[in-house]
Amino acid sequence: MSEPEWISLRHAAEILGVHPATVRNWADKGNLPSRRTPGGHRRFRKADLLHYAETQGELQPLEVQVIIQSALGQARMQVSGGNLVDQRWYAGMSEATRGRMREKGVRTLELIRSYLAQSAPDSLLQSAVDLGKDYAVFLTQDGLALPDAVRGFLYFTDFVINSVLTWSEITPTRNSPAEWVTLLRQVNTFVHTMLLSIVEYYHAE
Repeated sequence: MSEPEWISLRHAAEILGVHPATVRNWADKGNLPSRRTPGGHRRFRKADLLHYAETQGELQPLEVQVIIQSALGQARMQVSGGNLVDQRWYAGMSEATRGRMREKGVRTLELIRSYLAQSAPDSLLQSAVDLGKDYAVFLTQDGLALPDAVRGFLYFTDFVINSVLTWSEITPTRNSPAEWVTLLRQVNTFVHTMLLSIVEYYHAE
């Protein structure tokens, strides 16, 4: 098994945006092909991950679906795994605000998916402005300083950027390099619009 083609269970879970136990379950059911190393560890082929993601996707293009699915899965794992307790910006939020942030996070990913699927029309950027303001309203109510608000925002939006980069690496032949660059720029445009809206709200307070 060549290293570039076959990857570990954890890496497969990161790519698909789900918990490793979920990938293991799919493999046990025969839904996702896998191999065993001489030491008994599971290995997955990148082409099989792409095929599985494609068969599960409901929206087109495929890349938009799996990128958002992956980002959402990574965010959920960070929250449920207790990996945020040492983050100052997270500790500064009340439980109520954390719940609102989770809801807004899902909404944000839904809007990014719609924005990308529609070839990034300027008309949808107002939704990014509105979302940014909503984030800022909740965070200022908790007394969170602007630098911490930005840190928290970048922490989660980086999952989307990382998902774009990951899928461009494992599926380079599905799109040209220029198309992947365009997709990344579109994600950045939406994310940056939200971030500027957060900053502007803080400065207006």
